[in-house]
Amino acid sequence: MKIESIKLSNFKAFRQIEMRNIPAFCIVVGANGSGKSTLFKLFAFLKDAFTSNIQTALSRLGGGRGFQEVRSRGAAGNIEIELKFRDNDESPLITYFLSIGEENGTPLIEREVLKYRRGSRGQPWQFLDFSRGQGRAVTNELDKVQDESQLQREEQRLKSPDILAVKGLAQFQRFPAVVALGNLIENWHVSDFHISMARPEQPAGYAEQLSTEGENLALVTEFLYKRHRQVFDLICTKLANRVPGVSNVEAKTSEEGRVLLKFKDGAFEDPFLSKFVSDGTIKMLAYLVLLHDPKPHSLLCVEEPENQLYPKLLWELAEEFRDYARRGGQVFVSTHSPDFLNAARVDEVFWLVKKDGYTMVRRASEVKQVADYMAAGDQMGYLWREGFFEGADPQ
Repeated sequence: MKIESIKLSNFKAFRQIEMRNIPAFCIVVGANGSGKSTLFKLFAFLKDAFTSNIQTALSRLGGGRGFQEVRSRGAAGNIEIELKFRDNDESPLITYFLSIGEENGTPLIEREVLKYRRGSRGQPWQFLDFSRGQGRAVTNELDKVQDESQLQREEQRLKSPDILAVKGLAQFQRFPAVVALGNLIENWHVSDFHISMARPEQPAGYAEQLSTEGENLALVTEFLYKRHRQVFDLICTKLANRVPGVSNVEAKTSEEGRVLLKFKDGAFEDPFLSKFVSDGTIKMLAYLVLLHDPKPHSLLCVEEPENQLYPKLLWELAEEFRDYARRGGQVFVSTHSPDFLNAARVDEVFWLVKKDGYTMVRRASEVKQVADYMAAGDQMGYLWREGFFEGADPQ
């Protein structure tokens, strides 16, 4: 599923914003403190809320202060989040709305709605409508319903008003619309890769997908080597083409049962351990492993991928992200690099700017001068460097 729009009210720096017609590959730029990280934390927050509850998710995002820290400063209303998404251009538009309030110092779900629009006209069908832990959900299979009157709704009560209804009902196959949304959220991946986490030797184990911080890189590489050899070989070929001197990558288990990631330099007979390899090599390997996952994530968020990488590698990396999106996994990337942005298309770029203490969202394609220059063959990074993104100069 692809997110088409995001609307936020009272969510940290986003007092009132809306991003519409979001592309499969979305690049976000802005000055430090403009809200790029906050936008990505939205996805992590929703995933935390789905896997635990609203109070835990708010506490984690708000540094222990919870609701009052997450709600926009000076705001008095609820925190509101609205996402619109669909499977493909022919699929129904799905809207998920979440309103979070607080009562006697305790956060709760004030309203949670899931609705589908089957066509371009008419009122959308509500498949879930809950307030403070109580509401109704549709139990029909979507492809078997032709009219709203055929919808079969079931009353439900959650054990606590701070639990998402989509979390509770997604455990039951009789709520197919909710199950689909739950599967989407569970499959989101917000990357916070740390090279220092990926370098140490890992205890022998098993991992199919790269973790958020990347500490299981060696285990995932080993999994690809054993179970998806063609993918592993492709990753090694691309790494060797992009990093001078690296001819092969191997994951082996030591006598002590620890997984060692080894890189073979064409000039030496023996491979050398990952602790002796440059930060850029480790990071490029991690991105290739992430982007060639045999089970791609429905949503992938990566902050500032340019760090520790040579500028000449950034264009190819942007193409890798775009190709990932073409295969069905939507990608959000934030960047401070004009070199990375030079690979962007005009409809892929949003920029954030602070105004009166809150963050505003602007789109490059809606600025006529930027669109005209791009149509004439200019590159986005150069336009950014020349000051065409008002309030979001590169740093």
